[in-house]
Amino acid sequence: MWGRRRRRRRRSRGTHAPLTLADLKEGESGVVDSLELPEDVALRLMELGFIPGTTVVAGPGAPGGDPRVYRVDGSEIALRRETTRHLLLRIPG
Repeated sequence: MWGRRRRRRRRSRGTHAPLTLADLKEGESGVVDSLELPEDVALRLMELGFIPGTTVVAGPGAPGGDPRVYRVDGSEIALRRETTRHLLLRIPG
């Protein structure tokens, strides 16, 4: 069983499930819509630039995929998938 890879379901952008920062592939971008995190964590991320209305671009990830670098407001910030699942996005349009 060690050689088996687990399949991951990708969220389709046409479904009703909200798009999160964790859903972006490298090079894709989204606009922060809301942060569904405890207040202290949300405030810290907003201090780093993850403010609603700000565009975020997904950068490269670590070899295992976690953490991943995100470009926001002229900075590059590495965040773990566990955190990025709680940052809701909308696609710029």
